[in-house]
Amino acid sequence: MSDQKTKQDQKIKRPRQADIATLAGVSVSTVSRVLANEPGISETVRRQILKVAAGHGYPVKPASETVAGGLALIASDGVTGGLSVFYETIVEGLRAGAAEAGMPFEIRMVREDRITPDAVRDYMQAAAAEGLFLVGIDPNEMLRDWLQHNRTPTVLVNGTDPRMQFDGVSPANFFGAYQATSRLTQAGHRRILHLSGSHRQTIRERIRGFEAAIAATPGAEGRFVSMALQGSASGEAHERMAAILAENAGFTAAFCMNDFIAVGVLEAVTEAGLRVPEDFAIVGFDDLPCALMTNPQLSTMRVDRAALGREAVSLMLSRFRNRTAPARHICQAVLPVPGGTVPNAETRE
Repeated sequence: MSDQKTKQDQKIKRPRQADIATLAGVSVSTVSRVLANEPGISETVRRQILKVAAGHGYPVKPASETVAGGLALIASDGVTGGLSVFYETIVEGLRAGAAEAGMPFEIRMVREDRITPDAVRDYMQAAAAEGLFLVGIDPNEMLRDWLQHNRTPTVLVNGTDPRMQFDGVSPANFFGAYQATSRLTQAGHRRILHLSGSHRQTIRERIRGFEAAIAATPGAEGRFVSMALQGSASGEAHERMAAILAENAGFTAAFCMNDFIAVGVLEAVTEAGLRVPEDFAIVGFDDLPCALMTNPQLSTMRVDRAALGREAVSLMLSRFRNRTAPARHICQAVLPVPGGTVPNAETRE
């Protein structure tokens, strides 16, 4: 009878995760993530929580000795076309997240038009990878069907799947573009350009955000300027902007798809003798290093690129644990970065 009472007392005294959180001085969600062996927690905090849990009799699962490997494919045309500074930080986040999780991780640069199911299968077999990260790549129909048929754990990194068949993580492209355009309308601009061009779903969302912000502002008029983006984005933007200014169409501001394009617009506007931001205002996107080098400094929108990589690893680990769960998409907030190319609005942010 006393043995049974002892067992009951032990059962009653077993701490809850909330108790461990209080003793360790952290949140319950942090305790839950550590006990589930999820990434993204510093090693110091992880050890403290495990020490507290073990010291108070909470059963702790040993960290898995084998985590399935992941392979990241990144479009070489995007990287070598000037966006390496954007993607290298994403890859840093992927590498860091994989290392924290103990996930074997490899990366390959590939031509997007050569990403066939056979090629992907060969890449994954060579890397002994079970999971696939598509970085800046939207799968075509053939690859999409193959990945689904084989139930290959797949995460779109800096990508969105409008059909919600694959996990993905991306910046808040629609809301970020809406806010970027709103910075211009709040500064009093009513005739605004949007320079952009891409086949990717993420960029189409920025276009929709621009259009929505224009539609929400009485008297505002927007003009979409389609770009080929086959060479220098800044050079092409410079040429397009110079031609538009020569039309004398009365546009006084531009929201640009990225900071490279914004640099070209700024150069054309300045060469035309217009003052920035008094006569013409500009907002970029991505917060690339070039935004710090313009005069005046570019007003832009910050994308936390390293966080995109880490979140992608977290999604992959969840997919490894439950391969039949509905797809999830994580949308990271895009934050305004004050600069000198938008008047009157920066102090309101």
